This record gives sequence, structure tokens and C-alpha cells, in this order.
Amino acid sequence: MKIFSSKLAILLLSFGLLPLPNLNAQEVPKWEMIFNGSDLNSFKQLNGDASFIIENGTLVGVSKLNTANSFLATKKTYSDFILEFEVMVDNGLNSGVQFRSNSYSEYKNGRVHGYQCEIETSDRKWAGGVFDEARRGWLYPLTRNPTGQEAFRNGEWNHYRIEAIGNQIRTFINGIQCANLIDDLTSEGFIAFQVHSINKKEDNGKKVRWRNIKILTQSLEQFMNPPTTYAVEISNLNNTLTQNEIRKGYRLLWDGKTTQGWKSATKNAFPEKGWSIEKGNLIVEAATGSESENGGDIVSTSTFSNFELSVDFLLTEGANSGIKYFVKPTLNKGPGSAIGLEFQLLDDEKHPDAKQGKNGNRTVGSLYDLIRAENRTTGGRGKNFKGVNTWNNARIVVKGGHVEHWLNHVKVVEFDRFSQVFEALIEKSKYEKWEQFGRWPEGVVLLQDHGDKVSFKNIKIREF
Repeated sequence: MKIFSSKLAILLLSFGLLPLPNLNAQEVPKWEMIFNGSDLNSFKQLNGDASFIIENGTLVGVSKLNTANSFLATKKTYSDFILEFEVMVDNGLNSGVQFRSNSYSEYKNGRVHGYQCEIETSDRKWAGGVFDEARRGWLYPLTRNPTGQEAFRNGEWNHYRIEAIGNQIRTFINGIQCANLIDDLTSEGFIAFQVHSINKKEDNGKKVRWRNIKILTQSLEQFMNPPTTYAVEISNLNNTLTQNEIRKGYRLLWDGKTTQGWKSATKNAFPEKGWSIEKGNLIVEAATGSESENGGDIVSTSTFSNFELSVDFLLTEGANSGIKYFVKPTLNKGPGSAIGLEFQLLDDEKHPDAKQGKNGNRTVGSLYDLIRAENRTTGGRGKNFKGVNTWNNARIVVKGGHVEHWLNHVKVVEFDRFSQVFEALIEKSKYEKWEQFGRWPEGVVLLQDHGDKVSFKNIKIREF
């Protein structure tokens, strides 16, 4: 019987009556259901005591007044994966899904910490962004991805997809890419469903619902979504460029190891004191708190005209410093710092300079002494400074006369350096005596010594 069947199959194939097997057929994804729709035996609740219940096979989180963030965490941990789920949240309630997250007794008494994919209904439209719970705050707000901001639909079921593969983290809502993050701080942890803390009576009892929760852990690269051009890549790799950054023309302005490419603002060599390199950080050391009285400012050995500059910085308590651009080091013959436009770095809470100047134009992120830093993003909640003793990102974009300051990927200053408005600002400032200040065709980049300890890393630039 078997011989007859084999002969019949060969005959049918020869006449084209039996389809050939597709040897190139793509492997079928082997999804695993994280939530079975009937019990919560594979989960444990952490931190707050908001309720997690099951309604008609759907996982439901119920907000509770005056309790901490509540998390329903998987007992199993995951490293590389693709996670999909559907979610619907009551208007006004904030939520999220943790991934590669952990809870240790020695870390903030067991507080859940790690990556979170945002679920929210607010006007800022950051749903799908990546937040680092109880650690570094926002890693990927959607301020630089307007297309992704429109992906989430209030009052409806939304389909989420999280791809965490190696150091690449990408999120999608309803097929639209929201986040495109490169980060290598944590490689493994649990997945947890969050009910955010609330303090308004009208939010008590509001619900967030999840269903069709599944995870893929095999053959991941084969099943990744295709890349998009609108979700810009944000990389947190230390003093290292991604292939995408190299392709787009970025280069490291500081190599993370040596003083190459930098020198004193007043001499041809790097300062002999006042600056140090430790564990991939470029550090201006604490001194008297005065301008350029220790090691002095340092400047790039290259000049720039149209560029995008990104610098990570860490302020100590009460510290003052700055990132200057379009700098002419030879202009200032007296004491103090070299002359140029300045992205202010400052502890606004503890340093008195925050209350000097006019209307806050000396606070962190400001165009020093000229334009106050404030959130320029619709629906924003402040200028997104993460505080002292933690890393923040400064980003400066110059295209012709158009200049932007970004603080942790939120735009805080925007101006035209060739406009009459800018000229009027200069005429009313201490910079009036410098002819064509801020309008020079090119200049060096400067890191300021203001006598306070400040660290820098991930200094990268591309030219247009």
C-alpha cells in the first residue's frame, strides 16, 4: 500500500497535479500565551495594592486611591522576545507594561524598576514611549516621532507590540512604530502589567484591560517588523556609535578614552589640571565655583557650522556649567569663560544663578542669558530635566539660522540667530559688545569649567 502511494505521488507530480513542497516557506511563529484567561497563577503582585481581576477572559486592573504603583508580574523572566497584547484604558488613567524589569529587596525596598512601554490617554500623546521605571525616567518620549504620537486611539482596543532583541527596543501601536531605542542597561527581567497610582477621587475605580497577551522567544529576527524612517533612533550606548548613526554621518567628538580632539580654550594643549577621564566619563573637577579658574574651559579642535550635537551630562548638587557653540576662544582676553552661544547646565534648585538674569533665562537648557528653556511640545509637562546626580541629555541642532535646544529629547528652546528678534535680544544683553555675536559662520564647541564637578560622555556630532 505504501509503495502504491509513493508511485501515485510521483505520477501526480510528473503531471503537475500535486503541488511541490515549499522548501523556502517561512517558519511559523511559536507564540506562547502569557495569560490563560482563567487564573493568575503564573503572576505575582508587587508594590501597590490596586486590584487585578479577570472579567470574561480579560485581565483587568482597577485603580485604587492613595496606593503605590501596582504591578502584576510574571513569575518567569524573559530576555529577548517579541510581546503582543491588546489594551483598552479608561480616559484619564495612566498605565504601562513593564519588561526586562526586576524587584530586589536591596533596591528601593523591592520597588519594581526597569523598562516600561507607556499606556496613556493624555494630550502629550506619549503612549508607546519607553520609560525607565524607578531609575532613569523617560528614555524615549514621543516628542521626536509625531507619527507615533497619533498611533494610540482613546476609548478603543489598541494593539501593542514590543520587540526587545539584544540592545534594540522597538514598540508599535496598531502597526505604527512608536519607539526605536538602543539601550543595554538590563538584558533580562519579568513582564508586568501596571496600574498607576492615583490621587484624585474621580479616578478611583477606573480600569485598564488587557487581552490576547502572547510572547515569542524563538527565531525573533525572522519575525521582526520592518524598519521605518519616521521613528528616529535614540541610542544610550556609552561612547559608541550604532551602525545607523554611522550611516547618518555621526562621529564621536570625544572617544571616551583620551583627550584627542580637545584642548584648552586658551592654550594649544589640554589642561594639565582640573579635568580627568574616569570609566568613560570626561569630568571637570570641583574647585572654587568660579569661571575658568581651575583647569579652564576645553574646546574642540574642529570648528562647526551646521550640525547636530548630542552630549550626556551629569550635574552634581548645586553645579553650574555649560555647552557652548559658535565659540571664538580668542575674543575674551580677560578672566572668565570663552565667548559663544551657551546651552546652560545648572542645578536650578540649588544654584543661585537660576534666579539671576531675566525670567529664568539662566536655567538648565536655556540659551544662557537670552532665552528661557521651557517645554515647546504640545501637551508637555515641564522641560523633562531628570535631576542632579543622574545622566541627562543635551541636544543642539543648527541648520543655517535655525537653532534648537533639546533637553532629554524635549525641545526647550528654538530661535533664528539671524532674525531681528535675536538681534534685539543681543542688544539688551552683556553680549552686545561682541560684534555679530551668535551669528558667526562657524566656531568650536566648548565644555565649561565653572568650578563645579560635572561629568560628560556620549559626545557625538554630525554635520549637515
